[in-house]
Amino acid sequence: MGKISIKITNNISIVKFELDEFITRNQNFEFKNIDETANSPLAKQLFYLPFVKSVYISGNFIAVEKFSIVEWEDVQDDVAKQIEDFIEKGGKIILEETTTKKNPITIYAESTPNPAVTKFVANKKLTNTAVECKNIDETKASPLAKDLFSFPFVKEVFIDENYISITKYDIAEWNEITLELRTFLKQYLEQTDVVVDESLIEKTDNFKIKQEEFFDNLDVTSQEIINILEEYVKPAVQSDGGNITFNSYDETTNVVKVTLQGACSGCPSSTFTLKNGIENMLRQMLSNNTIVVEAMNG
Repeated sequence: MGKISIKITNNISIVKFELDEFITRNQNFEFKNIDETANSPLAKQLFYLPFVKSVYISGNFIAVEKFSIVEWEDVQDDVAKQIEDFIEKGGKIILEETTTKKNPITIYAESTPNPAVTKFVANKKLTNTAVECKNIDETKASPLAKDLFSFPFVKEVFIDENYISITKYDIAEWNEITLELRTFLKQYLEQTDVVVDESLIEKTDNFKIKQEEFFDNLDVTSQEIINILEEYVKPAVQSDGGNITFNSYDETTNVVKVTLQGACSGCPSSTFTLKNGIENMLRQMLSNNTIVVEAMNG
C-alpha cells in the first residue's frame, strides 16, 4: 500500500485517511472505544491516541473522529504517518477470520412527490419510532443518519419503519447520487443492526403525541381523528416516503393540526394536496363541514 491521503469531511471532527487499495469490500466496521477493537489491531492502536473518539473502517478508508481537545490540522499528518508505519510493519487493519457474516440486504429507491426527496426502502425493519434529522446535530439517536450527513448533498434524513427518506441540496441531481446512496445504505445495513437507538430519541412533543397515554387522555373526537389518520391517510403518506402525525384538535374552532415529516415536509404540492384531502375526509367521516386542517412541517 502507498502513501495515505488525508481527506477533510463535512464534519469538522472527522478526517478520512484513504489508501490506494481496498481494506474491505461490502463491509463496514465502527469502533466507539478500545474495548470494541478485538477484530481491528489498527483501531486498537489508534485509540491509544488521547484525542481519538471513534474509528470507522470501510472500503479504502479509515475515518477517525476526534474529541475537541486538538485540531485536526495539528495532528492529522502524525495520524497518517502512524497508519502508514503500522501497515508497513505488517500490522493487520481488520482480522478477516473474525469479521461478522453479512445479512443479505436489498435497497431500492423510489421517487416521491417532493422532487428534493427520494425514498430508499429496505427489506428489513429499521425502527419502530420515526426519526427526523434536519441536520447532523439531531442525529444522536441514529448513527446511520449521522453517517449520511457526511455526504455533502444530504440536507435532511427521515427514518421510519423500513425506509429512509433523504432530502438533497440542489448541488446534485438524483441520477448522479442515487446509486452511491443505495450502495452505502446496503453495505451499512448488512453490517449494522442499530439504525435507530430508540432509547436516545429526544422526547419531543411530537414523540409524546405517539404514546398510548396521550391518546387515552384525549377527547372522543380527537381519538376519532387519530384513528382516521392512522387507517386512511398514513399508509398513503408513508408510501410516498413521508409521515403524518396528529398534533391537536380545537373543539371551539374545529381546527385540526397535523405535522408532516419526511418527503411531505416542505413540499408545497403535497402539503396542499394532503391538507385538502384530509380536510374533506374528516368533514365527511365526522359529519362536520366546519373542520379546518392546518398542516405543519416537522
